[in-house]
Amino acid sequence: MKFAEEIITSRQNRIVVDAVKLCEKKARESLRLFRFDGCKLFDEALEKDVEIVRVLLSESKANGLMSKVNEHGDKLGTAVISVLSDDVFSKVSEENAPEGIICIAKYPQKHVRKASCEELEQIALDNKRRIILLESVRDPGNMGTIIRSAAAFGVDTLVISRDCADIYNPKTVRGAMGALFKMNILVFDDIVDAVNALKKCDRKVYAAALDKNAVRLNEVGFETSDTVIIGNEGHGLSEKTVGACTRSLYIPMEEGSESLNAAIAASVIMWNMYR
Repeated sequence: MKFAEEIITSRQNRIVVDAVKLCEKKARESLRLFRFDGCKLFDEALEKDVEIVRVLLSESKANGLMSKVNEHGDKLGTAVISVLSDDVFSKVSEENAPEGIICIAKYPQKHVRKASCEELEQIALDNKRRIILLESVRDPGNMGTIIRSAAAFGVDTLVISRDCADIYNPKTVRGAMGALFKMNILVFDDIVDAVNALKKCDRKVYAAALDKNAVRLNEVGFETSDTVIIGNEGHGLSEKTVGACTRSLYIPMEEGSESLNAAIAASVIMWNMYR
């Protein structure tokens, strides 16, 4: 762990510019770095051995946060600690009420990776492992909330299509909180391949979709090995994906109600599976 001597007061400073760029997916993927704000995520990331390369502290809160930073000195390794003036820090922070700490970390590839059907089948053969699938969930806030709910309801593996929201988008990271660092996330180019791999392992895959053969959620007798796939916020699941699933299910609601937000729908379904 290394402490930078000078307080950064310029918004054009390279460290500041690079931190702001990490709000963009192109920069994150190019540098293989992502960023997150707040003390809780700082603690959770280090607990899960996420490699932090730089810590940014706001000048007015630096003294109070320094004990927390020093406490994790052994886990921070070669990370550089920089102090920013409050004005500059406010430009970098994505929080409405910043806690005074921003971390920049390397992609923890061990838990988010492009996967093969063979790898998913190996996971699926263990019937105690809970799996949820997502197709084209594009809103990073929804993605973060789904990850957080999945962890709360015992899901350890999330299978997502390649066009889902970026896992390392700051809004996703913030919404997921520490759950992001615990979840096993597998990315598939074609989510139907994942559905078929699960069925090959004798797992039932339910499509969250309202069609003529759909069953009410409260009438499904879930087993631990059962899985559900949630679709896009506006268009739901593709016909191809629904056709590949074992059966469809829907969440019963009051007549005239709008469809639920994807994150809320996923949470309701996962809670029913958990209970």
